[in-house]
Amino acid sequence: MENILEFDYPRKIRFECEKCALCCGDTKDRVRRILLLEIEAKRISQKTHKGVDSFAEKLDGFEPYVYMMKKTENGKCVFLKDNLCTIYQIRPLICRFYPFELKEDENHKHAFAYTVECPAIGKGPYLGKCYFERLFKTSMKIMKENEENIHV
Repeated sequence: MENILEFDYPRKIRFECEKCALCCGDTKDRVRRILLLEIEAKRISQKTHKGVDSFAEKLDGFEPYVYMMKKTENGKCVFLKDNLCTIYQIRPLICRFYPFELKEDENHKHAFAYTVECPAIGKGPYLGKCYFERLFKTSMKIMKENEENIHV
């Protein structure tokens, strides 16, 4: 039997990243937290050959996220160079999702929300269910890997 992915997602939403890097750091209106799962911190550490403590701080109370990305003096992610992500292929889930967020309610129902803070919302192509399905599957896969990593 096929595993049916159930989630709600915004209909008739347009989005195409403009590479403005607003999501990669603080703004005058918002202090941004780039949260990391244990598995993500380990992957970044392995690929960059840097200790986790060189780019992330331990974090409590945001489980399953256990780290927060460090920022430069100007409030940007330490991996942002010339408005480009230097770890793009292994960027954290929270970065892959922006400007969307997957929320889960008390009944374990999932729904995608988005922020109008992102200047690319309302621009580009309309996003259909398959876009959100890819995000959902990516999220489930990484969360499962993270769980398996914790219990090793």
